[in-house]
Amino acid sequence: MNTEANEDWVARSLAAVWHPCTQMKHHERLPLIPVARGKGAWLYGHDGRRYLDGISSWWVNLFGHANPHINAALKDQLDTLEHAMLAGCTHEPAVLLAERLSALTQHTLGHAFFASDGASAVEIALKMSFHYWRNKGQTQKSEFVCLANSYHGETIGALGVTDVALFKDAYDPLIRHAHVVTSPDARKGADAVRIALADMRKLFEARAQHLAAVIVEPLVQCAAGMAMYDPSYLTALRVLCDEFGVHLIADEIAVGCGRSGTFFACEQASIWPDFVCLSKGISGGYLPLSIVLTRDEIYAAFYDDDMTRGFLHSHSYTGNPLACRAALATLDLFETADVFNENRRKSSILSAGLKPLADHPNVRNLRERGTIFAFDAVIKDASRARTFSRRFFENALKEELLLRPIGTTVYLMPPYILDDDELALLADRTRATFEATLAEAA
Repeated sequence: MNTEANEDWVARSLAAVWHPCTQMKHHERLPLIPVARGKGAWLYGHDGRRYLDGISSWWVNLFGHANPHINAALKDQLDTLEHAMLAGCTHEPAVLLAERLSALTQHTLGHAFFASDGASAVEIALKMSFHYWRNKGQTQKSEFVCLANSYHGETIGALGVTDVALFKDAYDPLIRHAHVVTSPDARKGADAVRIALADMRKLFEARAQHLAAVIVEPLVQCAAGMAMYDPSYLTALRVLCDEFGVHLIADEIAVGCGRSGTFFACEQASIWPDFVCLSKGISGGYLPLSIVLTRDEIYAAFYDDDMTRGFLHSHSYTGNPLACRAALATLDLFETADVFNENRRKSSILSAGLKPLADHPNVRNLRERGTIFAFDAVIKDASRARTFSRRFFENALKEELLLRPIGTTVYLMPPYILDDDELALLADRTRATFEATLAEAA
């Protein structure tokens, strides 16, 4: 064990690195994990300690760390082409990836626009929708709609369709706000979908002539505390959007790539949106990559001799060959392994391991969708509730788990490659961590 190396990297990181989604002062007492290497579902520190990556390193690592197939693909690509600009050039990895993703939508969404991260993909979809209506001569259609408690990223445009005060309040003067409508969150009761759709229809009836698009996370609003809802909401929302002439943007950044049980979450509602935003798991957790997929009709509205009618969004690393090759290798794994059936089998094991929590007096709403599991902790003391996430995180590390609750919502989103023993370990130690965290609050 090299404890000194651990302490050195922590000290150097705290001095030089400004960590994301973090109040840096908390690290005066909150552990920072100096990761030396990863293998499979595990991350390892310099001191030899290991941590089961129960959240797929922020929901991106689908097939494990240092996956041999993805590693080999990237090594091969390194000797071929590391990068070329996608403005005025093209290359095989980008073309093949666009073609394969189109095929996964039955060629309904046949045009892929590449970017680097989820928030950028959301920005692109919003701008494309806005610009589409402008090109069609309907310049009044410039407003957007999002669901209550939604999260779609932290760039200025993405914050406009995000409804999480923690992320947006400080930047409020910079933000162009969207309409916020009722969420179909199933925790609200049996009528949640009906009430949410009625609210959406009411807004459409009043403002459709001004609305460009509505954006949703299909089936699970992740940052809202894994708020899950029935696919029937998406089916009816597609009908509403068609009726009132409003684009539907599906933010599948977290819920796509098999996470919800099908490759695209929208498949479970038997609909296709006008735009799909992909990121996170699409590159297997290896390299920054995001993609916006859209329809022929959208693409055609930009196809013109006039440069100003083109979609001019860009960044230097658009369609990076290495990132695209990682994504192609990730898609290979979906095709060569029985991923969806295996995920259903593994989810049943994890579900059984977590089932005792359903009767726990301090647990509400034990739920799952695909390989996403969550429950809400009941913490009556307000001060303890505010610190629950950090304390749970610390206790999980003692159990060799990397878990990061959202407020008082504990969630698991593990890589797809856990074996049965690792699934049992994850369930057992999650329960143990929860009990230890509750005991601190007593």
